[in-house]
Amino acid sequence: MSTLEEDVFSGLTAYPKKLPSKYIYDKTGDELFQKIMDMPEYYLTRAEFQILKKHKEKLSKVFDAFGGFDLIELGAGDGKKTKILLKHFMEKGLDFHYTPIDISQNVLDSLKASLKEELPGLQVTSRQGMYFKVLQDLAGYNKRRKIIMVLGSNIGNLMHKKAIDFLKNIRDSMGEDDLLFMGFDQKKHPQVILDAYNDNTGITAAFNKNLLVRINRELDADFEPDNFLHWETYNPETGTAKSFLVAKEPMTVQLKKISLEVHFKAWETIHTEISQKYDDDTVRWLAGQSDLVITEIFGTDDEAYKNYIFKRR
Repeated sequence: MSTLEEDVFSGLTAYPKKLPSKYIYDKTGDELFQKIMDMPEYYLTRAEFQILKKHKEKLSKVFDAFGGFDLIELGAGDGKKTKILLKHFMEKGLDFHYTPIDISQNVLDSLKASLKEELPGLQVTSRQGMYFKVLQDLAGYNKRRKIIMVLGSNIGNLMHKKAIDFLKNIRDSMGEDDLLFMGFDQKKHPQVILDAYNDNTGITAAFNKNLLVRINRELDADFEPDNFLHWETYNPETGTAKSFLVAKEPMTVQLKKISLEVHFKAWETIHTEISQKYDDDTVRWLAGQSDLVITEIFGTDDEAYKNYIFKRR
């Protein structure tokens, strides 16, 4: 079985049912996520834009403290926010190389094309694959400082135990002078968070259901996406937002490629995604558990979103 086949088989035979959100991101999923980032309800992108624009000069001095660095971005996406820094670094004449990493080759191809047009002369080498595999390949590189960057609060897709594993893997790839620059969405009014993941226009619902569309196409399945309801929850105590697909009626789904028949009861769920929210104490705890220390914090004016710089402890 392929990794997709294994994950879908195990997820749909589990109780309760679950599917990894990474499989939402095919060409259609990538396009839908671009629309999500432009939604007025989806504040995360605007918040990080504000931080990068406001602090780009300070970041250039911190990153380039030893003269020359490699900027390695995990989950690069379309690079809209990153281009704020890339353009500023080029204008200042900094000696740096940009390595965007993403699981989606489609996204990387689009990013490389846009960078070639908008920032000619930029040194860029893209890498497609899972983050840790690529980081393992880069871990032995220690000719100059590495800046590992994770924007968009992507770490929020992991519960705390897995987030610690994620941070430990990054830490293990870092040298003594390397830095980790990472965004963390902060706890805030619960309704603001719910609205960000459940817009009235249905873009987020289409994004979530694209998981079923992809399974239909790649595993010869017969999901009816309209028979599922997109549903979002948020627990202000734990800071955990969760996305679900909820069966509106009893149904049986065939996945012919993996010889699987799945039965759904009415209102049975498939858990598809989480988005964890944080405060400073939680981020410090995660860092401590991962042998990292926070060196600087950059926040929006209302402190609803923050980017942290970490180094090895």
